[in-house]
Amino acid sequence: MHFYPSKRKNHMKSLKTLLITIILAGFTLAAQPAIYGDNGVVVAHTAEACEAGVEILQAGGNAVDAAVAVSYALAVTHPQAGNIGGGGFMIIQMADGRKIALDYREMAPGKAYRDMFLDDSGKVAPGKSTRGGLANGVPGTVAGMQLALDKYGSMSRKKVMKPAIALAKKGFEVPYHLAYSFGWLNKAAEGYDETRRVFCRDGEIYKPGELFKQPDLAKTLRLIQKKGNAGFYSGAVAEALVKSSAAFGGSMTIEDLNNYKAIVRKPAEGTYRGFGVLSMPPPSSGGIALISMLNMMEAMNFDSVGWHSAQHIQMLAEVEKRAYADRSVWLGDPDYFDVPQEKLLSKAYGYLRMMGYDSLTVTPSDSIYPLNDSDLANIVPAGYESEETTHFSVVDKWGNAVSVTTTLNWSFGSYVTVEGYGFLLNNEMDDFSSKPGEPNSFGLIGNEANAIEPGKRMLSSMTPTILTKDGKVVLVVGAPGGSTIITTVLQVINNMVDFSMPLQDAVVAPRFHHQWKPDVIQYGPRAISPDTAELLVAMGYTLAPRSAYGEVNAISRDRVFGGWVGAPDYRINSHGAAY
Repeated sequence: MHFYPSKRKNHMKSLKTLLITIILAGFTLAAQPAIYGDNGVVVAHTAEACEAGVEILQAGGNAVDAAVAVSYALAVTHPQAGNIGGGGFMIIQMADGRKIALDYREMAPGKAYRDMFLDDSGKVAPGKSTRGGLANGVPGTVAGMQLALDKYGSMSRKKVMKPAIALAKKGFEVPYHLAYSFGWLNKAAEGYDETRRVFCRDGEIYKPGELFKQPDLAKTLRLIQKKGNAGFYSGAVAEALVKSSAAFGGSMTIEDLNNYKAIVRKPAEGTYRGFGVLSMPPPSSGGIALISMLNMMEAMNFDSVGWHSAQHIQMLAEVEKRAYADRSVWLGDPDYFDVPQEKLLSKAYGYLRMMGYDSLTVTPSDSIYPLNDSDLANIVPAGYESEETTHFSVVDKWGNAVSVTTTLNWSFGSYVTVEGYGFLLNNEMDDFSSKPGEPNSFGLIGNEANAIEPGKRMLSSMTPTILTKDGKVVLVVGAPGGSTIITTVLQVINNMVDFSMPLQDAVVAPRFHHQWKPDVIQYGPRAISPDTAELLVAMGYTLAPRSAYGEVNAISRDRVFGGWVGAPDYRINSHGAAY
């Protein structure tokens, strides 16, 4: 792909881009060619899911039809995060100009209450919100896929679910990383007998290359295929779901399942250097935080800044910490909390937020207040959002595009598998603020806006995003990674728009992250050189290495041949398919 530099950018900018590409070639896997398709492209975690999506595209389906097929295929081939027992978000840009945000985030059961995860002393009880039935939110994926098909698809449920059912029934070869995950799950899920039976063969662990068949899941998928929402939210599946959750302390009821609804929302929208930005609104924090950061960055001049130089990292870190400070206060389920979305998406607020910015030094997090309000100075990080999410992107020959991020929260969710039906339940209740003002398992701040209430949707960082130019799709992007999702998507956009990187290089480039508190720049392998680290420390920053994060699966319009380029994040074993 190729976001070309504008005419105002001179020969030095082109030379800088060439040098960046040469540098990247030394420490990324970008040597593998990007996926190219004249008609359509799918980029996702598993090859089987990509093939399922392309199969639907080739049969005449649109990008929404293909996205539903991919989602169900991931529920079979990527059980750590792909799901029917969890939820997610979908951003759609139709070729006719329609812009849609589809919310199928999980909901708190009707018996949930604010202090349900506190012990007798008023402290958060470890593990209570992450494992077992009490951690289960009401699943949204099946309702979300049905709503997407009904309103924006062109194919029948029978057709789009056929690939996933075949994968569950006939099986697929277990890749190395999935076999490894099953290995640790076998030990971690002691006491969850159905989970160990289905995914670990009661201790006879699958080895790489072995065939993994899921007859119970195939049965469930056939019921959904035949009956739609009624095949999941009522009847035998619903009864088994409630019973399995209750066996591990859950409070979900048949009524909770019957009452679940996926919602069509207005996307969070903004612009950045002439590109339209379309992303997820609350209950995701992703879209507002992303667009807010881009607004803060718009006045910055990256032309004379070296990529991942101390100056570049300082610029983005200062932007990131301000957005995450705001996130701690004002984001939650908009049906329960009045989110000042218009203000937070405004260019004026982005300008105001950077008024105290000094390009030569660090602004301590303790002097950055949520909403610029010093009365909020004492808020502390309160939340952890699992990095075991998955993202996929789809485009079709008509120019329709779909960006989807979906999750069970932690890897394999709550470890509760619905007995006899072969699917895991989420542990999304941990994404609420169990005790406003105290961290959840990911170290993120969450307060009253994200407190537990019956029927409420928990806050998320998922950031499925689409960029447009003159109304046409030019980039479809998103990532897993918990609290790092938003900064990951931001840096891919920064790499492409401000540093003119081809898509594959922008995706595999090393990344860093700042989330306000703790006041630390976390950085992935090779993201910050030793010399640059010394300069940042001299400015006043604290640095902390971390393992690689994010699994960006992106697609962009190709300016040379007119088709689509897909960029799987090869470091995380992602895949792509095209035709």
